[in-house]
Amino acid sequence: MPTADEPGKPHERPVLEPVRVLRPRNTDALAELFRELTENAEDTEGYEGYESVPLPSAEARTQELPRVPPVLPVKRPPRGPGRRRGAVAAGAVLAAALLGFGCALLLPDGDRASAARTLPAVPPASTAPPADPDGSGTLREGATGPEVTDLQQRLRRIPDVYADGATDGRYDTVLAEAVARFQLWYGIRGDETGVYGDDTRRDLESRTG
Repeated sequence: MPTADEPGKPHERPVLEPVRVLRPRNTDALAELFRELTENAEDTEGYEGYESVPLPSAEARTQELPRVPPVLPVKRPPRGPGRRRGAVAAGAVLAAALLGFGCALLLPDGDRASAARTLPAVPPASTAPPADPDGSGTLREGATGPEVTDLQQRLRRIPDVYADGATDGRYDTVLAEAVARFQLWYGIRGDETGVYGDDTRRDLESRTG
């Protein structure tokens, strides 16, 4: 019967050694396959999956390029009498042109004046004044005459438009302001502000008789 260990004294037991476990590797089968392929590399005729293909000869791979035709020299026409005649004709035309130009410069002043008289006269440009957009009988600031006097007399008949205004026949700033006031009060929009045009004339004459 075993006795109990004494206190303070280590218990003596056999030491357990580790057990080594060997497992087959998956790479062993792959290495075996490579070994078989290396051994059978010289004998490829009996190996399934490959077939021998004959390589083409060097003559079959070489193609002959087409031949380039030789470049023929360009034939120039011989220098005969025909070419000389063309050059002489061109020189004669050039000399005639220079002679005519020199004669034109040497003409006297009288001949030049007579040549200028034969040219047709150009009609002068039209200097007619542009049509007035407010009408042909339009009066504006700066105008004078009996028509301005008639305008002043008619405006004096309209209450508070041209009260005690002058009737001297001059279209001044005071008269222009009176015309503008009349246009504003009675809603006349066909003429410029302060300009006595056709629309303002018809309205003023209808109100003053």
